[in-house]
Amino acid sequence: MTAAERPRRPVVLGLTGSIGMGKSATAAMFAARGVPVHDSDAAVHALYGPGGAAAQAIGAAFPGTLTPEGGVDRPALRAAVLGDAEKLARLEAIVHPLVGAESRAFLARNADARLAVLDIPLLFETGAEARCDAVLVVTAPPEVQRARVLARPGMTEAAFEAIRAKQMPDGEKRARADFVIDTSRGFEHAEAEVGRIVERLAHGQA
Repeated sequence: MTAAERPRRPVVLGLTGSIGMGKSATAAMFAARGVPVHDSDAAVHALYGPGGAAAQAIGAAFPGTLTPEGGVDRPALRAAVLGDAEKLARLEAIVHPLVGAESRAFLARNADARLAVLDIPLLFETGAEARCDAVLVVTAPPEVQRARVLARPGMTEAAFEAIRAKQMPDGEKRARADFVIDTSRGFEHAEAEVGRIVERLAHGQA
């Protein structure tokens, strides 16, 4: 197959970062520049909704976790898998392939784009970096991260620590990244860094 005959596809940038690091705000900066962004959290939300591809499979695997409308009752599901590694693995085996299929369909829909972003919170933890040409990690100092997360409605220290325990340490993520943005340095700094990354990946400029 010649280069001209190969299917077109965008450069794929994986965007990740631990809770409270500013990943969603950074994803919005790429979208504002016209870069297609696939939000895996939004994909999961749709999959969990009434009629979603994951809902019935989750209901069958974990009885009592569906709402009367047929969507996933998230608190009930969280209680069903909390502290049980085997059940969590069973849930991930249902959800992760579906999210992967959604992201492949997204890339196919955006085959003519120069650059596309896969926004995946657990990118390294799920091995999704293998589907990316480069990885951007957003970071912030631990005290900034903690303050941001604990300011969220309903968030507790225990919940924060439980979420953080599931995520790869920030330092390890940064060591494995191609690009790093420290969001504690302000909006303008993050915007400038996003612009630099877009120019480099989408237009081949250093």
